[in-house]
Amino acid sequence: MFLHELFSGYQGLVTLTLLMLGIDLLLTRGTISFRSAAVWSVFWFSLAFLFAGAIYLFWPEMSPTSQLSSSEATTAFITGYLLEKSLSVDNLFVFALIFSQFNVPDKNIPRILMLGIVGALLLRGIMISVGAPLIAEFHVILYLFGFFLIWTGVQMWRQHDDQDASSFSDSFAVRLVKRFLRVSPDYHGNKLFIRDGFGILATPMLVVVIVIAMTDVMFALDSIPAIFAVTQEAYLVLAANVFALLGLRSLYFVLGGMLTKFAYLHHTLAFMLCFIGTKMLLIDTPFAIATPVSLGVILASLVAGIGASVWKQHQLEKTML
Repeated sequence: MFLHELFSGYQGLVTLTLLMLGIDLLLTRGTISFRSAAVWSVFWFSLAFLFAGAIYLFWPEMSPTSQLSSSEATTAFITGYLLEKSLSVDNLFVFALIFSQFNVPDKNIPRILMLGIVGALLLRGIMISVGAPLIAEFHVILYLFGFFLIWTGVQMWRQHDDQDASSFSDSFAVRLVKRFLRVSPDYHGNKLFIRDGFGILATPMLVVVIVIAMTDVMFALDSIPAIFAVTQEAYLVLAANVFALLGLRSLYFVLGGMLTKFAYLHHTLAFMLCFIGTKMLLIDTPFAIATPVSLGVILASLVAGIGASVWKQHQLEKTML
């Protein structure tokens, strides 16, 4: 009975999300060691595939009105999850740049990541709830998404070397906070506001949280259209995003300094976005790309990108000896 309730419809998915988010926040408070982060990263990755198994077994209860079979829904979820998880690694790279730019103390990073993930979950939930009915009503939106993803992929491929952390200090979020609030020069633990003799001050912690929130918006503009190319089943879109975002804090501490060593991360993601955009443009043609083929291409892209990055890092280390 518990499993039936847990896996039944959107209410069950929301309940499961809150339960998993509570576990993630409870067990990764304070300082997070590499070993703890690695264990929890494996746990969240495994949990996503256990959920895929639950989709295969309980799909009619999860989405009674769906036209997809259990196997089709399972394949779509795994494809969407791997796509969203891959894009989230690029998000972590940007987060690392932000933390470096604002000199965020290590003890503050877990709290900022927590707020960023909760904000991303809420934002993507809203975008999915709006986007799914629009796509169902106006199919042409899929083609607009397709062109947008291809354009984004091309821009990512061309500009991957130009990303500079200094740009965040001049961002709209920073100017907005400084226009309406005085900002203290130092961090004060996890406090967002403090008081002095002249009134309320914002702390640098608030500035970083707002910058992270605004980057979440930009990330969602890429990732939500991308997964709609895989499936327009709103339940699967939401579930894939939930599982991709959960455990993101642990993954950040696992990757740590290795983020900059993924030399071909942006190239891999750029190719994936262009491929997914092309899939979206071909969706109603005789050349439509099947979801199992998309899954194979995404897996092959990840393997090739990681392998090429490891090889390049190995070559660089050899030249330094």
